[in-house]
Amino acid sequence: MNRLKEKYLNEVTPSMIEKFDYKSIMETPKVDKIIINMGVGDAVSNAKNLDKAVDELTAISGQKPMITKAKKSIAAFRLREGMPIGTKVTLRGERMYDFLDKLVTVSLPRVRDFHGVSKKAFDGRGNYTLGVKEQLIFLEVDYDKVDKVRGMDIVIVTTAKTDEESRELLTQLGMPFQK
Repeated sequence: MNRLKEKYLNEVTPSMIEKFDYKSIMETPKVDKIIINMGVGDAVSNAKNLDKAVDELTAISGQKPMITKAKKSIAAFRLREGMPIGTKVTLRGERMYDFLDKLVTVSLPRVRDFHGVSKKAFDGRGNYTLGVKEQLIFLEVDYDKVDKVRGMDIVIVTTAKTDEESRELLTQLGMPFQK
């Protein structure tokens, strides 16, 4: 069993039940899924950039990402409806816990001038969104093979009903929030 999942079951769940006074163990919030999205704006002019982004996201997540397409045409960006413009991957189960563990313990501390992630990035329904400016913070990405630094969005979807519950859950799982 994954280290982070074990921590959730043995430490986080009992403390959440105590803190929020849940009546059942099934009421405790848990991480439902993690969505990683990498927009590749220059894929419009060069399709090889999209392939490199797919390879990088595959290495980071351990799962093959799907290619996202433009929903509508925008002439100013030379974009047509249906053109591939990014990649995304949805992680659940063991891979989700593996990725979250790597993100919290290894990748986020590698960010330059890192003082913790923002406490304000919750959406009001218990989900947390995190933006990463460069994919180089992940050890799986080979620094020498990177042609362009790309950012990505990471959305952590929880079953928590409020932001307070979600913040407590992520804090106990090791998410380094700003003081």
